[in-house]
Amino acid sequence: MAKISEIEPIVLYEQEADARWASYSILVKVVTSDGRASYGEAVPTLRVLPVVSAVRQAAKAFVGRDPHEIYAGFYEWYRQDFFLSRSFESATALSAIDMALWDLKARELGAPLHELLGGAIRRRVPVYANGWYGGCRDAGCFAERAREVVGRGYTALKFDPFRDSFNSISPRRLKEAEEIVAAVREAVGEEVDVLIEHHGRFDANAAVEIAKRLEPYGPYFMEEPVHHEDLEAYRKYKAATGLRVAMGERLISVKEALQYLAEGLVDVIQPDACNIGGVTGSVKTATLAEAFSVEVSYHNAYGPVQFAVEVQLSAVTPTLYRLESFYDFWPRWKRDLIGDPFRVVDSSVEVPSRPGIGVDVDERVVERYRAEPREIQPTEEPVWVVRGTWG
Repeated sequence: MAKISEIEPIVLYEQEADARWASYSILVKVVTSDGRASYGEAVPTLRVLPVVSAVRQAAKAFVGRDPHEIYAGFYEWYRQDFFLSRSFESATALSAIDMALWDLKARELGAPLHELLGGAIRRRVPVYANGWYGGCRDAGCFAERAREVVGRGYTALKFDPFRDSFNSISPRRLKEAEEIVAAVREAVGEEVDVLIEHHGRFDANAAVEIAKRLEPYGPYFMEEPVHHEDLEAYRKYKAATGLRVAMGERLISVKEALQYLAEGLVDVIQPDACNIGGVTGSVKTATLAEAFSVEVSYHNAYGPVQFAVEVQLSAVTPTLYRLESFYDFWPRWKRDLIGDPFRVVDSSVEVPSRPGIGVDVDERVVERYRAEPREIQPTEEPVWVVRGTWG
């Protein structure tokens, strides 16, 4: 019986991208004693170095285990790491390993991942565009880019119009944000979903004020309108507005997701397979969402392995809204990493039917962009925004 023989974190880097986090990818390669290999993906952001360290530590709980026993490995790490429920680094390490093990198992069985999860509900996954507005700070730029995105076949698009606002928002910045949203709505028409990204950076008062100004433009949802951990702010926001709330990319456990679902604080939940617990945590979170009649829209920003995994997850999710997609707006090398197999047609992508997650990682691209993990220097423009939109 084959065992897990090696788990290796691999940092990939190329400087030019529309967001600094998009310049990095952290792949996690799982190798078995009989020579098979598969990949998961972890979250980079500002924490490349500690995430790599966390993967190496978590690997020690998996090496030597049967790769088929995915749940057993998952819960062994839960048992070992006392702070898993409070550690993003530990959660993303576990998530990446979990992804790779599911891919490995599906490949061995000769089936696409969605078949192991109950079979596809849909053969094409609807997507929305993100990452398309790099360098935009005024209404004209946003409107022009939005028209281009819709011209490429997208029927939903997300963007952050708030520039350098944090916690509060000035009258000037609020007026500018309204002008941007109004211009985008006029540019794309009423049939395209407009999704407003707040990046979880406002207090409740500012978020409510924003909601009142932007509600006339019919946003489908307001994403992370307040700080992620501020449950009281979410309660105030839901009580004061009638707009749909989307959130979830910073959730690191199913139990944390339940807190927001049980209180009715979220209308569109956005679990991220790279930190909610991989395939295992994503499926459980989607099942909870279905029980609470909440739509699911997987957060999907970091890289192509994550993208492929979440296409498979979206294929089996009953309450799916749309899958987030940076795919067409990533640096080219990220698409080349998996052979660039996805094409957006009518704002959707086809679900691959090949075994595993449906794509293969190109080892030549891995070697071309392999880099040493290092600290990232903070700048005035935070790492989490689309480049050139702050200030």
